[in-house]
Amino acid sequence: MQTLAQHPMDNFPVRPLQFDLSSVGKRDLVWSRTCPEFAVFMNALGLHVPHFERYLIHALRQAKEQVQNPQLRRDIAAIIGQEAHHAKNFLQVNQALATRYPQVARFDAQAKRYFGARAKSDPLKRLVGFTAGYETFTFLAGIILLQNYQRWFEDSDPVMKAIWVWHQVEEVEHGAVAFDVYKNLYGRYEWYRKWMVLAALTHIGGETIKTYVHMARIEGWLRNPFRAVAKLSFCGVMLMRLLNSALPVFRRSYHPRRHPVVTSQQNPIQMAWRRYEHNGGDVLAIDHHKMAQIMGIDPA
Repeated sequence: MQTLAQHPMDNFPVRPLQFDLSSVGKRDLVWSRTCPEFAVFMNALGLHVPHFERYLIHALRQAKEQVQNPQLRRDIAAIIGQEAHHAKNFLQVNQALATRYPQVARFDAQAKRYFGARAKSDPLKRLVGFTAGYETFTFLAGIILLQNYQRWFEDSDPVMKAIWVWHQVEEVEHGAVAFDVYKNLYGRYEWYRKWMVLAALTHIGGETIKTYVHMARIEGWLRNPFRAVAKLSFCGVMLMRLLNSALPVFRRSYHPRRHPVVTSQQNPIQMAWRRYEHNGGDVLAIDHHKMAQIMGIDPA
């Protein structure tokens, strides 16, 4: 049996998980009862993600032909495998969201067209650069979300919670791959890497705000101006958290692997989830008792 690596970025696996959304009803799509705004924010943020993930797969397949380092080539294959499963599951989430929010199907189609066209037209440097920039934020979001599990996930639909915990664990695991590929191929263009970080954040922010406002309107959160300010502010604050957490990325010495919260000491949920899944545990639905089992604590 393969030994579980201590550092999450070492020899990370591809997990062919398939989540069953049949139990997630229309009302359950605002899946966090602990913080409904968080659920809507993540739904909005995640809507265009599977189409980016297909862009990433295309970009890194092209880049792999230019990479000679055996370990990096192995990591490229693994991130492609992980992201393929992410895209498959989150396209199902998008289909479910379209039953609650009238504009979601249109936004989803727009994102598909955008990333499909960019995958065909972008040169390799832009493909890899934008992928590395975008992965900066999926990696950082993984860290932020797992750090705030009690605050945002505690009382949530078990399947939706399981999907997002799995996704964020794996985003941390492969969080250095696109960065390493860019450095391997285009490391002398440090300014371009930083520019792509800003380009990715601009795209993420625009897509998320557009979708969040629509979802907030359908939820009835915008009818009262005071409530509207509070609900819309949540989206803004979350995006600012992403921007603030990305400030170290602009240092020349930055590397995702050295981020302190990818270690076993700093990220107990990720390490416990990885260990539990590695030992054959069922991670397709996570309620209070399952999380206690994953963490090895008394659920009482």
